[in-house]
Amino acid sequence: MLLALGVLALLQQPAAPPAPARPVLAASRIARAVIQPGDVAVQVGDTLRLHAVAYDSSGAEISDTQTRWFTAGGFFEGRVDSTGLVTAGSSGTLRVSAVVSPKEGGRPAPAFARITILPQPAAKVVLDPAVTKLYVGQALTVDATPYAANDDRRYDSIVWGSDAPNVVAVSAAGRVTALRPGRATVTARAGKASQSLTITVQSNPVAMLQLEPASTVVRTGDVVRFTLAAKTGAGRRVADVLPDWSIAPGHAQIDADGGFVAEVPGSYRVTASFAGKSAEAVVEVHARDALRPTTLVGRVPIKGEAAEFWLHPDGKHGYLSTIGDRIYAIDVSDPSKPAITDSVVVDARVVNDIMTTEDGKFGVLTREGASTRKNGIVMLSFEDPAHPRAIAEFTETVTGGVHSTYVYQGHIFLTDDATGSMRVIDIHDPYHPKQVARWETPRTEAGRMLHDIAVTDGLAYLSYWNDGLVILDVGNGMKGGSPENPQFVSQYKYDLNTLYRDVEAAGGPGFIRGTHTAWRHGKYVFLGDEVFSAKPRATEGGGVVGLGRAYGRLHVVDVSDIARPREVAYYEPKDGGSHNVWVAGDTLYMGDYQGGLRVLDISGELRGDLLAQGREIAHAVTGDKDGAVANAANAWGAIYRDGNIYVPDINSGLWIVKVEPKSELTP
Repeated sequence: MLLALGVLALLQQPAAPPAPARPVLAASRIARAVIQPGDVAVQVGDTLRLHAVAYDSSGAEISDTQTRWFTAGGFFEGRVDSTGLVTAGSSGTLRVSAVVSPKEGGRPAPAFARITILPQPAAKVVLDPAVTKLYVGQALTVDATPYAANDDRRYDSIVWGSDAPNVVAVSAAGRVTALRPGRATVTARAGKASQSLTITVQSNPVAMLQLEPASTVVRTGDVVRFTLAAKTGAGRRVADVLPDWSIAPGHAQIDADGGFVAEVPGSYRVTASFAGKSAEAVVEVHARDALRPTTLVGRVPIKGEAAEFWLHPDGKHGYLSTIGDRIYAIDVSDPSKPAITDSVVVDARVVNDIMTTEDGKFGVLTREGASTRKNGIVMLSFEDPAHPRAIAEFTETVTGGVHSTYVYQGHIFLTDDATGSMRVIDIHDPYHPKQVARWETPRTEAGRMLHDIAVTDGLAYLSYWNDGLVILDVGNGMKGGSPENPQFVSQYKYDLNTLYRDVEAAGGPGFIRGTHTAWRHGKYVFLGDEVFSAKPRATEGGGVVGLGRAYGRLHVVDVSDIARPREVAYYEPKDGGSHNVWVAGDTLYMGDYQGGLRVLDISGELRGDLLAQGREIAHAVTGDKDGAVANAANAWGAIYRDGNIYVPDINSGLWIVKVEPKSELTP
């Protein structure tokens, strides 16, 4: 959940042009205030000094005022200090507010500014495919993508050129054509950045093409791997043949490696073309037919707002944290009759996360908003699972707050709200936790926020908000890392601003978006974004509540080559947004905020739009007429165990749901 939970974004207001300055008494009533400059663009890493000016009702400037500065709605892309100095941390929009008041007392006035933060200049161009050999008559399109030095995506115009256009010609769109044998260097330029390919062209020996499989029958969402056999007239295979792929009709995709997947049932014709020759195959696609009914097994409503749920390793007890000062212990040994057995109360406004050790004897909860401003973590004993108790705390380096933790082999990996760093806490002696490591992305603290951590097989998967997915070796060994000495493995960064441009268009500037959660399963990392509109969300009673409507995509990132993560598929619900996920077997369970619970089929190879392919298995709405917000679902996440799905809902407590086998009534 966002660090800014419960804080409404301030609305930007237009500022009139200033009148000629005329000092007047400080006690004059302020009619309006403006920030100068009020709408400006800067680059990532830049600083900018803002000034707030107050005016009376006649338009005269009021001197001798004092100003308090804030980032309006969060600090996710940068920050402003007490003097009005803005530091631009990440590309996006930073909304700054000022409260201006006379030093001698009087009613203050607000002012607002919008700072657009642009990427740094293009520093590199990535070419795909990085082809080095072509055959005469062959043509293919090379994609050129510019990036800044910090891997921010840029959209500069690409200028293409060939030093031997009679050997290899290249169009303005990157279409490369081999004309005759020889060698040529093809270059793509974006500003001062460039990348070249040295291509050798050989005579074309290909006389025939064959596409395999020639015909196949699959369901929507199933991936078919096509291979192209290119042969000489004598029947000898020719290697390194890269064809152009096409499909008819639409509603399907085929990638450069021959991987085909369809979203809609039907008959598809797949064509591979090469140097004037082609081969075809047919794919018959049937509906996936994944839908299943759900049944409500049990409920635990609570007063206030719920957050995370964690199931004890014994499967009989669970723990529900709150957007408040406590956790609840719940007996779920009979899932149809869950019952609260105890609670632990701490000094906090948000207990976001809770997790036990692998053996279930001890655990941790996070704190944010403590009255003493000493947040950090609280260590818990679960030796009596029905009656947990606090046994120690750790605040020494994380007083600014901890949002998320992950317990792994005697260590807690946690997020430090204040610095955007990861801290590693040794809990081999849970009564005396101690920090043993710190790691952070190499950038300014402004706009740096680590939101979540998961650890699997000695690799830590860090959801780094503006910096995407970061993978660290914390004991796997591939980079010599350990909990005490985390080592960088790789990063997958993507353009959040472009991806959620429609959210800004619908809700206005100042929307919240970032990389939120990660779950490793097989060769994939399921990477979720948390996105909220800046437009307040209406309630059933006609008021507004909390943050705006939730959005957010679940990216499917292939890490089979862990040094080069690449996105291959995605799932994006239409009525809420991805929050916390849980994967068991071939099924993914997700809290969809206003959409409730979503259950997704992730069997086989994954490519393309999983929602359009019909991979959704089940949907359960978790709204309650007696909830904190009546009849409004706000599902936080999901945990699966032994056929039951445990779904904490912010507005209505804990739900226990079961997905039933397909019935005759199921469409």
